[in-house]
Amino acid sequence: MEKLKRTWPALLLIAVLVAVWHLAVVQTASLIFPGPGQVLAGAAELAQDGTLWQHIGASLMRVATGFMLAVMVAVPTGLWMGRVDAVYHTLNPLFQILRPISPIAWIPLAILWFGVGDVAPVFLIFLAAVFPMIVQTANGVHTIEQRYLHAAMNFGVSRQKMFHQVIVPAVLPEIVVGMRVGLGVAWLVVVAAEMIVRNSGLGYLIIDARNAGNRYDLVVASMVIIGVIGLLLDAAMRRLERLDSVRWRYGG
Repeated sequence: MEKLKRTWPALLLIAVLVAVWHLAVVQTASLIFPGPGQVLAGAAELAQDGTLWQHIGASLMRVATGFMLAVMVAVPTGLWMGRVDAVYHTLNPLFQILRPISPIAWIPLAILWFGVGDVAPVFLIFLAAVFPMIVQTANGVHTIEQRYLHAAMNFGVSRQKMFHQVIVPAVLPEIVVGMRVGLGVAWLVVVAAEMIVRNSGLGYLIIDARNAGNRYDLVVASMVIIGVIGLLLDAAMRRLERLDSVRWRYGG
């Protein structure tokens, strides 16, 4: 019941927006822009022939690959930067230069280096996710309360044990926050990244539907599906943030 009380305002707002959308299409008698019913019918058409699931699966696979590669690079690099000042002062300026560059700006180079297969979008997704996680992880190490480190040193804990049993668990909330931000950006970029692939993914579906007879019902359906999946991915990351093993640093 409590959960319903929290969600009904959002559901009501969505219902109002859909109603406004429907009325706007009816009042303007638009022959091009689809109404909610046409979008739903288009999505059902794709779902029935299996095309929709293939595109969703391709997009999720590319995001998962690029995101996991980013995690494997970003977390060790961020921890290293956070613990060693010389490394931080050497690498941080470079990352701060690269971080504001939109992954979309890398598309011409990605095509040049990797062609128009799966590697190019994975590379772009990696770029989108890796820098937020590096910065967040390094900042997390810098904000660890010194009492944890002092308590470990007072008990004679070795540097290796301190790293694995104190530093990593203490910075885990910041790592998860960085992962949440990185995953959100990665899912945002996948649409643009897939516009350069040959035959799969939700980004490809949008371009293909536009070129195949102006099927704007499929274009909008793809956009809505991308938004819903993004919401579900963010909800999964928020649940991860609430795990006791992640929140122990703030247990007090």
